[in-house]
Amino acid sequence: MSFTQLLQNSSQFWESLFADPWRIIANVIDVILVTGLLYIFIKALSGTRVMTLIRGVSLFIMAQLVATFLGFQTISFILNQIFTYGVIAAVVIFAPEIRSALEKLGRSASLFTSEATLSDEEILIQSFLKATDYMGPRKIGALVSVEGTQSLKEFIATGIKLDADVSSELLINIFIPNTPLHDGAVIIRDNKIMASCAYLPLTDSTTISKEFGTRHRAAIGLSEQTDAFTFVVSEETGSISTTYNGVFKHDLSRDEFKTELRRILISDEARKSKSKKWFKFWEGK
Repeated sequence: MSFTQLLQNSSQFWESLFADPWRIIANVIDVILVTGLLYIFIKALSGTRVMTLIRGVSLFIMAQLVATFLGFQTISFILNQIFTYGVIAAVVIFAPEIRSALEKLGRSASLFTSEATLSDEEILIQSFLKATDYMGPRKIGALVSVEGTQSLKEFIATGIKLDADVSSELLINIFIPNTPLHDGAVIIRDNKIMASCAYLPLTDSTTISKEFGTRHRAAIGLSEQTDAFTFVVSEETGSISTTYNGVFKHDLSRDEFKTELRRILISDEARKSKSKKWFKFWEGK
């Protein structure tokens, strides 16, 4: 089919579009579904070489429209031939990228059937538990703050920016003694480690026992100024402490720490609803 015929068919489609009111509703739903599928497909292809191909094809389409409008028959013929054989060449050349994109779509589609998929909050909690299970018995000091509704931007700016996914292994490596990143606090925003070696404000309270060091006083100080959740692993005893909204809890067992993490990091809405899975699916993540 030539490009001119394609334009003619397109014109006939738009003429018949408004012929029947019920058909209009069906067409609107059709367009919405196609738009959603295209969005998911483009998100799956983002960051691959296929996106470069798509941009190139878009330029060819624009050139074809201009050539057809101006009556450039030779250019129009050449572009038609490129479209005809270019699709086959693209499938061969970009086969690995296309396969990778389809696999990514398949993983996203597993949200329809998988009931065991962990939420971001659960992954965060598991990372904290595994990290403290390792650091506590070995008395590896740690200070980790999770940003709440109030921004910790000013404190992130005092540290070394990382912007890395949270994992127990990374947290453990950061706080290993005598390493460049172990001193100061790790600050987490949106399930990413934004910075390490960050400085937190120390509490001015005189009621804090002298047995608690700088890490504990920094955790309490931050909770007095923001709604961030912070936990501390003592390098003296290996015990775990938490602070949230000015409330300091010391020497927590693993189960108590897990309960505290779930109470603060997982909202009631997240426990009762699985809507986040659908949201992540439509975001293509």
